[in-house]
Order: sequence, then structure tokens, then C-alpha cells
Amino acid sequence: MHTEVKMTEEKRQQLIAMSRRAMLGTGMGLGGIAMAEILGTGAARAAGAGAAPAGDAGPDMGKLATGQFPARAKRVIDIHMKGSVSQVDTFDYKPEVIKRHGQEIPPSVKGHGKISAMSNAQSSFPLMRPLADFKQYGQSGRWVSDLMPHIGAISDDLTFIHSIWTPQVNHDPADILLHTGFQLAGRPAAGAWVNYALGTDNSNMPAYVVMKSQFQAAGVGATQATWSAGFLPSNHQGVEFRSGNSPVLYVENPDGMGRQERRAEMDFIGELSRTQYQNSGDPEILSKIAQYEMAYRMQDSVPEITDLSDEPDYILNMYGPQVHHPGTFARNCLLTRRLIERGVKYVNLIQVGWDHHTGIARRHPPDCWAVDQPSAALVQDLKQRGLLDDTLVTWKGEFGRTVYAQGGITENSGRDHHGGNFTMWMAGGGTKPGTAYGVTDDFSYNVVENPVEVHDMNATMLYLLGIDHKQLTYHYQGRDFRLTDTAGKVIQGIIA
Repeated sequence: MHTEVKMTEEKRQQLIAMSRRAMLGTGMGLGGIAMAEILGTGAARAAGAGAAPAGDAGPDMGKLATGQFPARAKRVIDIHMKGSVSQVDTFDYKPEVIKRHGQEIPPSVKGHGKISAMSNAQSSFPLMRPLADFKQYGQSGRWVSDLMPHIGAISDDLTFIHSIWTPQVNHDPADILLHTGFQLAGRPAAGAWVNYALGTDNSNMPAYVVMKSQFQAAGVGATQATWSAGFLPSNHQGVEFRSGNSPVLYVENPDGMGRQERRAEMDFIGELSRTQYQNSGDPEILSKIAQYEMAYRMQDSVPEITDLSDEPDYILNMYGPQVHHPGTFARNCLLTRRLIERGVKYVNLIQVGWDHHTGIARRHPPDCWAVDQPSAALVQDLKQRGLLDDTLVTWKGEFGRTVYAQGGITENSGRDHHGGNFTMWMAGGGTKPGTAYGVTDDFSYNVVENPVEVHDMNATMLYLLGIDHKQLTYHYQGRDFRLTDTAGKVIQGIIA
């Protein structure tokens, strides 16, 4: 037994020596540059005299560093209402629908566009009026439902897009298309592309964070493919923050292990991994090291971010009563502000539970209440701190919902999926506040002016970050891929 232990220790020292010789032997050439880029030590260190000390990572400048042209936004907050909010009940005011409540949608309006299998099973398509009254807000006179009064109150700070559409009418394909530019899982999410392109300003935090919350009757769940790194190095994927005492899984040390012991273990694993990288050239090994190092640094940074004891009462009150409950949308909105203050580039906020096929009159109002005040508070909080001008906030679902009732006009009526048009809003980050872009018909069913396809939205998001969407590419399996696939144009009409 004693001999076996001795041999193992000798082998350990040999591997460490091999690793050090291999690192020095590269002269910090191409291998060192690749390692520096993925570990976040930057090109300057890669070109320097030696490697950074273990655990010491400077700002990750990303593939593009500053983009192709001056950026209007430095960071993105992507708020996704999974299951999809009914635009006709929130932001797309249609008096004609109120007047014709209970009548069949005109065949000329419904046409022969793509509808879901559930709608295909219906024989009647009666129009259903909005669930609440609308009123005009602000100098812009924007029409907003009484179910969203806080968002209505900040409408002069928002840019509404009423004419966005998608070819997908099922949740997961539409969700994945919205976030990755392709309807099938496997491609990088928008946040991963931004992380890859621009890196992060804070090496102690991931550049891309995801937080989920859900209504009690959530129905369809969140799609993990929408924050995947796809074929990009895996350290670019979204890091999920959860409610509870351990927001990030597998960051804490096991029982009985101290921080110094963890550091020593990681240094040893790192040296072995670098030796493996020198032999194989597999960049995913470097991604693994980068993830280990990030987890180590987050042991200090995450508890500080999730501790709200330093937030004054007036801020907590601004976000509403649910801010006191971990895991709620309100709590996550406040955490989002704290994250972007500390250099996180991309935050994806997901609220699950908008799939109102039945009982929409019962379910929709409380669901609106849960997101209305926190959404508005986040925009207001950013604005009062001087962060809104260079933070792009987007708020949307994966598609819209039908103006006609699913299952007929009853107490249990719902609205089906609708890809032909839906409404989203943006704030800050170089967008034009107090405006609306695009027009739908009198029935909120078809786009009649300035259609916006999903790829256009992503092209515009990248443009506001200073990135030409056609030039942000990654070579994989013989071709250059991009977030906007083979489409996309910048929506110039919403840019300030």
C-alpha cells in the first residue's frame, strides 16, 4: 500500500513538471493566446511574459472587444414571458374587437395563415373582447390595458413594437427561434453570442445570467436550449441563478473542505488539464478550466449580490410586495439591477405561465399584476441610477394569442397561440422612447405596416451593442453560423 501511494505521488509530480514544461515550451504562442482568450485573461496577458497566477483573471474582452462601431448599449436585460402574453389584452388596443364581441372573425381577416392544431379543431372562431378597459398614458398617448397600469405609467420611456411575427406556433420551436435564430435546439442563445463577442467587465461574475420564476399554474415550462452555448465554448452558456440558499449549483465547497484546500485542488486539476490541452488541442478543456475558476470566484461574489439587506425600503417598495419572496419575478427584477451594476452583460429573466388556453379571464389579471409593477420598477430604477441610457431592456413572449376565443365564448374561454403578430416593448439602450412601431389590422390578427421578423429583433439588439450581426460568426461543421442565421435587418425606425 505504501509503495502504491509513493508511485502515485511520483506520477503527480511528473505530470505537474510536464505541464509546466509544456506551458513554457509554447512561448505563450497560439496555445497561450487561445487559453488566455477562453480563461478571460485577455490578449494583453497572452502576449506578455508569462501566464497569470492561478485564479487571477482579468476582464474578458471577448472576440470583438468593442464591436464594429460605437455601441449605444453596454448590456442587455431580456425579459421573456414564457407561454406568451395576449397582445389584445395588454398593449394592442382594438376598439373594433370590442364592438364585434361574439361575432365570427371575418374570413378575409383569418385567411389561411398558419394556426395551431388546437385551432384547427374548432369550427367557430368568435371574437372575444379585451379582458379590461384600455386608457391612454403619458405625452405619447400610448394605449395600455388597465391590467398593466405601472407599465402604462412609464410608456413615455418605452418603445412598443406591435408588428413582430414568427412562423412558429408551438412553444418550444418559437421560444428557441426567438433566442437562438433557429427553431431546433443546438445553436447558441443570444446571450451566449453576446458573451462570446464582448466578454465581461467583471471576472468574478458570469457575463450571462438566467433567472426563472413562474406562476402557480405554470403549464409549459422554460426551455433550457434558450440559454445554451450551443457549439460555442461551453463557458459562454447562461449561468442559472435559482431561489434559495444556493443560487448557483455546485459552487459551494463540500463539507469539510476549506477555501485554501479548494484552491490547491483547482490548481492541480488546472495543471493536469493544461497538459491534456497541450496534447489534444481541445478548446473545451480550457472552457472547463474557465468554469472551475469562475465557480471559485463566485463563492465570494454571489452571496453579496443576493443579499438585499443593503437595499432601502423605498427601493423594495418600488418593486412591490413580492420582492420579499425569493424566486418571484419581482425579486429577480431587483437582482437583475444588482447584477448589471456589477458588470454582468446579459441577463435573461423568464416568467413561466402565460399559456392561457382556458380560464383566461380568471388567470390573466393576477398574472399581469405579478409582472406589471416589477417590470416598470426595473426600468425606473435603471433610469434613476443613470443606467437606462446604456442598458437595453426587452420584454416579450415567443408569439401572440388569438383575438378569437378558444372553445367559444364561455366563462372558461381562452386564447390560442398566434404567430401572425404580437407586441413587445423595449427601453433604453439607444431605442426611441415614447414611440410605437408597426401596425396591425383592426382585429390584432395580421401585420399591415412595418413587419418585424424575429431575426430583425436580434439584428437590432446586436446593432445597439455595436455589433454587425452579419460579421459576428462562428465556424462550425464547415460553415459560418450567426445568431440571425441567413436573415435579419436592423429596425432603424426604433433607434434614437
